[in-house]
Amino acid sequence: MKKHILVVPGDGIGAEVTTVGKQVLETIAQKFGHEFTYDEALIGHVAIEATGSPLPDETLTKMKAADAVLFGAVGHPKYDNDPSAKVRPEQGLLNMRKELGLYANLRPIKLFDELLDASSIKPEILRGADILFFRELTGDVYFGKRERLDDGNTAYDTMIYSKYEVERIVRKAFEAARTRSKKLCSVDKANVLESSRLWREVVQALAPEYPDVTVEHQFIDAAAMLLIKDPKRFDVVVTGNLFGDILTDEASQIAGSMGMLASASVGDLTGVYEPIHGSAHDITGKGIANPLASILSAALLLDISFGLKDEAQAIINAVDAVLKAGYRTRDIANSDTPADKILGTDAMGEQILQQLTA
Repeated sequence: MKKHILVVPGDGIGAEVTTVGKQVLETIAQKFGHEFTYDEALIGHVAIEATGSPLPDETLTKMKAADAVLFGAVGHPKYDNDPSAKVRPEQGLLNMRKELGLYANLRPIKLFDELLDASSIKPEILRGADILFFRELTGDVYFGKRERLDDGNTAYDTMIYSKYEVERIVRKAFEAARTRSKKLCSVDKANVLESSRLWREVVQALAPEYPDVTVEHQFIDAAAMLLIKDPKRFDVVVTGNLFGDILTDEASQIAGSMGMLASASVGDLTGVYEPIHGSAHDITGKGIANPLASILSAALLLDISFGLKDEAQAIINAVDAVLKAGYRTRDIANSDTPADKILGTDAMGEQILQQLTA
C-alpha cells in the first residue's frame, strides 16, 4: 500500500509526540511492506508566528491532498489570559475541522489493565470499561454566532444545530454500536435546551432503523456523574460538541491519563488523528510527555483511513506489552514504579519500536 501522510505537529508537546508517532508509522510500513511518504505543515501559534494565520492556505492545501493527517496540538499560554486577541491558535483547529468537514470525532476510552492503579477511580469500578465516544465536531457553541454587547459588558454564544448535522453523527454512532454490544447512549440537555430537544428528536426518529440497538438517553449532568460512578454501563456514547469535549476529558481518568487517549476526526475529506491532551506548555521541552496517545492515534489512522486492522492491532499490542513490562511515563507512574521504569518521551517511544520490530 502506498499512502501519503501529512504530519502537523502544532504547538507545545505536539512536536515531541508526533515525532514518535511518525517513527511508529515508519516502523509499521517497513514491517508490513507498505510505502508511506510524509510532509509537514504549520498550524496554531507556530503558524501565527510564521505567517500571521493560525491555518495557512498552504497547510490546508496539503491537508486536502493527504491520505491522512497525524496531528499534534494547538495552543499557547500567551493567548489564554488575553481575551482581546483577535487571532488565536484555536481558530486554526476550528477552521481545519470546518474546511475538511470533520464532523465526527471518535474517542475510544481504552483501559489497559496494567493502568488500573493509575486512575483515581477504584479498580473494581474501572475494570472492564471500554467506551467509544462520538462527539459532533462542527456545530454547537464553537461555531454558532457570538458577540459582545453593551460596550463589552455582555457576551453571548449561540448553541445551534441543524437536523442533518445531528443525523449524520448519530448514524455513525448507531453503526458502531452494531459492531459492539448494541448499546447506544445519547447525551443531551433536552429538559432545558431547545437544541438538545432537536437532538433527542433526531435520535428517536432514527432508532427504528436500528432495531437491534438499545438506545438510552441521559442528560449531560447525569452522564457526567455516571461516567465516574459506573463507567462499564456505557459502550457507545454520542453527544454534541461542547458536551463531548467535557465528557471525554473527564473520561481520561478511566484510562489513567489524558496522555493515553487517542482520537480520530473524520468526515467528508481527509481524516485527522490526534491525542486529546493539548499543547501542555508546562512540560514542553522537558522530554517527559507521554507519547502513547499519539502512538495510539497512529493506530487509529491505520485502521480507519487505510483499513489496515492488523497493523493497527500490532501497535496496540506493542503498547500493551510495554505497559505489562512495567514501563511508564510520569503521568501514569505511581509511588511503586521503579525509577528505572519511568521513561521520557523518546525512551518510551523506543520501547514501542523495539516491541514492533521484535
